[in-house]
Amino acid sequence: MVSTAPIRRGSFATSAAALALSVAAAFSYTEPASAADQPSASPRVAAEDDSIRPFHIHVPDDTLVDLRHRIAATRWPDRETVADQSQGVQEARIQALVQHWGTNYDWRKAEARLNALPMFVTTIDGVDIQFIHVKSRNPHALPLIITHGWPGSPLEIEKAIGPLTDPTAHGGRAEDAFDVVIPSMPGYGFSGKPTGVGWGPDHIARAWDVLMKRLGYKQYVSQGGDWGSVIADAMGRQAPAGLLGIHVNMPATVPPDVAKALNSGEPAPAGLSNGEKAAYQSLANLYKKGGGYAAMMVTRPQTEGYGLADSPAGQAAWMYDKFAAWTYSGGDPERSLTKDEMLDDITLYWVTNTSTSSARLYWENNNNNFNALEQRTAEISVPVAVTVFPGEIYRAPRSWTERAYPKLTYFHEVNKGGHFAAWEQPQLFTEELRAAFRPLRQYQ
Repeated sequence: MVSTAPIRRGSFATSAAALALSVAAAFSYTEPASAADQPSASPRVAAEDDSIRPFHIHVPDDTLVDLRHRIAATRWPDRETVADQSQGVQEARIQALVQHWGTNYDWRKAEARLNALPMFVTTIDGVDIQFIHVKSRNPHALPLIITHGWPGSPLEIEKAIGPLTDPTAHGGRAEDAFDVVIPSMPGYGFSGKPTGVGWGPDHIARAWDVLMKRLGYKQYVSQGGDWGSVIADAMGRQAPAGLLGIHVNMPATVPPDVAKALNSGEPAPAGLSNGEKAAYQSLANLYKKGGGYAAMMVTRPQTEGYGLADSPAGQAAWMYDKFAAWTYSGGDPERSLTKDEMLDDITLYWVTNTSTSSARLYWENNNNNFNALEQRTAEISVPVAVTVFPGEIYRAPRSWTERAYPKLTYFHEVNKGGHFAAWEQPQLFTEELRAAFRPLRQYQ
């Protein structure tokens, strides 16, 4: 996440159709190549399988047949009593999406695209970490690890892989090339599900450094949005040897006095600029009208998981609500993402049964991700780059960003794109990463 020794091709095939089984139990893989064929691993405190094993997805046909049967048997609630989305996802919208899911949508297309990418799995601290690893043809490419968020997945980053790794084919210069590593966080996608507590952002951040060094990279950069921003911040605080810098597109910039007012429901503090007032209002709206999902996952991830694990329509509505609210689309996510793109992500959560395990990350963290004090951004000792997208949950003002990140080296507000930046605007996202990390290439 500079070179990986040749690995014998293998198969990572499903061995059971029961939805209740965990991914670890439901999937199996062929024996990895010999230790001599593996990249060297960083020293481990305890004995652990440090091998890098090929990974291949094949969801059982029975799982997909069961999904369609469940969709067909959906019991719908009565429709909303308002003409807008103030009560949540509107019935007509979610019924259209779910009907398409149960009739015309084809998961195998997404599966084939993913299987066309170099995918691997390795075990870190007892948990299998599945990841995409695409190397540039440029031998001087800058290694980059990108962390997704919720309700996202590595699918968020898929469209940016080509521009990042092959810049000359996408309007960039050869020297802008990256080697790209995109892991699924523990409890998400095809990574393993932790069976105990402790896999919060700090633990994931340390695991990502292990992963990069296990892949042979001595120097690299880190990027993230949503949870990826939290983890990139944690990596910046930890500043492991070789981490050159971080880029985030959902920065933790809320000053303590503003956070206090938000948490108590008080009016905005006096003296805010127009941009700061707008940011405050966006956050206040989230806290009052859009934060119920997070409150549930922070306090009761297991409880909310029972319904999501059992109802495809419930899973779809739970995620579509955020696609509508967080894309740069005015509440109509199909302006930013196609139905199939959204269903690729929704189906990934469904076939891996990860609604509950992914929600536990909120329980583990249990704080306000936007709060600069709680995120301890002042402790970050590596260069920090920030891009603000107009459709983000809130537009971080430059003034707050400079206060929050003393090591800020790059700040740019762009004119399109939302919370799912790489998914919505892959070319613009790529251009931001090229500009943000360009000054750090001299230290490779």
